[in-house]
Parts: sequence; C-alpha cells; structure tokens
Amino acid sequence: MSTSEILRQFDDNVMNNLPGIIAFSVVDIKDGLSLISGTKNPKFDPEKAAMYNLEVVKAKFKAIAALGLKETISDIMITLDNQIHILTITDDNAYLIYVAVDSKATSLGMVRSLLKEYSAEAVKNM
Repeated sequence: MSTSEILRQFDDNVMNNLPGIIAFSVVDIKDGLSLISGTKNPKFDPEKAAMYNLEVVKAKFKAIAALGLKETISDIMITLDNQIHILTITDDNAYLIYVAVDSKATSLGMVRSLLKEYSAEAVKNM
C-alpha cells in the first residue's frame, strides 16, 4: 500500500469513526509539512492549528532535554470550553497527529484508544 493510500485510510478512519471529531492533521515533525488533514467544520483550519500546536510539541521536546529526562511524549491534551485538542506523537517521533474533538460529543478514553490504534496501524505501514 502506498503512503498516500495509507494516509487516505487514516483519514477515513478518523473522520468516520472518532466520535465528536472536528478536525485532524498529520504533520511531519522534522519539516513541519502537513501530510493530510480533514475537518467537519469549514471555518476550522486543521493545518493552521497543527502548525501552532507543533510549536507546543517542539517546546516540550526542548523542556524534556533541558531537564535531562529520559522520557518520551505520548500525547499532550489541551482542554478548551467545548473542545479537546490531542497532540499525539508517533513512537518514532516522526509525526504529530493533531485531533480536535467536541468535548460534549465524545469519550476521551475512546478517542485516545482509537487514535492510538489508527496511528500505530498507519505508521507500521508507512
């Protein structure tokens, strides 16, 4: 399966199976390029949101290094009044998977579980 097919499958899984999904983006951490994104709200720009949140991830990487921690980032969660933004880093630290969900229409545990499943499957095949 080609990378574009794997990303399209990931898009399909996220947009159709994550409860309360607003938007998502997959970003290459090294060069900052969005590989794929999707939104259910045309006023919500997932690529712009992912680029700003990539800066959060990079700052956290720097903080971990500055503190001399031997830790990796699993995910970062930002809760807003009506949304939850989840920043997931793939195990190889190559990709940021950014997801925004409606906090009133989802179960955080389900979103994290499905996101982990879909991202592991996609990375394994890329």
